[in-house]
Amino acid sequence: MNTSTISIAGLNKEKAGQLAGELNKLLANYQVFYQNVRGFHWNIRGEKFFELHVKFEELYDDLLLKIDEIAERIVTLGAVPVHTWSDYLNLSSIGEAKDITRGEEGAGKILESLLVLLDMQRKILDLSADAGDEGTNALMSDYIREQEKLAWMYDAFLHNE
Repeated sequence: MNTSTISIAGLNKEKAGQLAGELNKLLANYQVFYQNVRGFHWNIRGEKFFELHVKFEELYDDLLLKIDEIAERIVTLGAVPVHTWSDYLNLSSIGEAKDITRGEEGAGKILESLLVLLDMQRKILDLSADAGDEGTNALMSDYIREQEKLAWMYDAFLHNE
């Protein structure tokens, strides 16, 4: 085996590096999304407070686990995960959501963010399939399955007519 072209995970180093780069962008989006959801949880007010306060906490707990999994996958691919807020904000397509207190507005921002993540993860899924990277592939497949259901649920909450 030629270790100069094969990563520790047994993948082509160039493809592993490309995947790690895309995973770092995904990590940045997850970090901004996580912090937004924490803010929704802390600042929610009004009629649906009890329901949404719990749902937002469940979501940010899940996001925190995924953040760690993504960062560890980047390390497994032989790269360094981004880990500063300046990197997160520069790489993230999801913007900061500030001072949101209305539940429907928070839920709408969550739905928008889920759609961004789903799009990114589908692209990474294609790249990981091309690289023969079953580890990243499995991770993205799991996230996509879970988040498609979450997107449906948040959409149903927002369109209660």
